Amino acid sequence: MIQSNLVQLHKKIAEIAATCNRDPDTIKLVAVSKRFPVESIVEAAEAGHYRFGENYLQEAIEKKRALGDRVAFHFIGNLQSNKAKPAAENFAMVETVDRPKIAAALHKYVPDDRKKLSVLIQVNVGNDEAKSGIDPKEVESLAEYVNGLDRLKLEGLMTMPPFTDDEAETRSYFRSLRNIGERLQEKGLLPAEGFELSMGMSGDFHLAIEEGATIIRVGTAIFGQRPALIKT
Repeated sequence: MIQSNLVQLHKKIAEIAATCNRDPDTIKLVAVSKRFPVESIVEAAEAGHYRFGENYLQEAIEKKRALGDRVAFHFIGNLQSNKAKPAAENFAMVETVDRPKIAAALHKYVPDDRKKLSVLIQVNVGNDEAKSGIDPKEVESLAEYVNGLDRLKLEGLMTMPPFTDDEAETRSYFRSLRNIGERLQEKGLLPAEGFELSMGMSGDFHLAIEEGATIIRVGTAIFGQRPALIKT
């Protein structure tokens, strides 16, 4: 099932990319594997997929221990500074940097043999109290701070917009993140050759791609219904 779902998902990504004149190879798929067993990740890896997203730190570390360097994990959950060490040691990218304290803690614990940890700044584009992320008005100052930490590599922005059934509203949130990224790029705070925009999930990734997403985070469309919460 997972292999078939991945095939269909990549086909859908290519179709959406074609409608907005984008190269599908510029769109990275992060398979959100939180609460799914190691066996599901192995099945996806055997189908050729190697990039996974995890929200719960201890669960992800246990999976990494089981899988080694066979796959790469992105941390996409809320991160506390006292958990920065295992995050810096075990993840290929941390997508949820939303304050200087988190950035500084990650920077402190990047392993010497790693040199740099890829990070994204999480932006609360909808100013939704139920969502994490920095206020859009404060993104520039945080980007300046992160760029001053030589063991972190700021690659772009991430968002989880407020839930709404209004596609136009959802699209506006994605467009807002892209606009913020473009402004930061103009000021030299994001890579000139192109920056990452992590936005869009199973229900709205088509809108995110049309608005410039370079990373989409998809779980249920790949793995099916999510299991009950694992105690972490």
